[in-house]
Amino acid sequence: MKITLPILLAVSACGISSHAFADQASVLNTPANGVLCDQYFCADEYGISNGLTAQYLGQSAADKLASQGDFDRTKFTFSNGIFCDVSERRCREDRYTDPKTGKRSRVSLKYTADLFGGALLRFRRPHQ
Repeated sequence: MKITLPILLAVSACGISSHAFADQASVLNTPANGVLCDQYFCADEYGISNGLTAQYLGQSAADKLASQGDFDRTKFTFSNGIFCDVSERRCREDRYTDPKTGKRSRVSLKYTADLFGGALLRFRRPHQ
């Protein structure tokens, strides 16, 4: 029993540190105005683009993307979990909706501005 607990703690610590490392490795980059890329694909305000993927990630990445066949390129999730929807012109922290409340995750102001341009402003009513 004494040996099991330290091993469990060591395995847990490795899992946490590798998760943190994966998050750092999956940061999105903006190689040009209005373009966001992760390590698998690039997108612009119109959606996932084979041409931009080839230009910024190489032909091999574009070929892998093309091999995925026909899919909706206007709603996509990057490897860091950021979800973008071209029809909404918004990127969110993830693609999930709370089943109890129906609320979506928060809008990522940074990635929304990077992909769709301009600042996304939130207007609030003054307190009465």
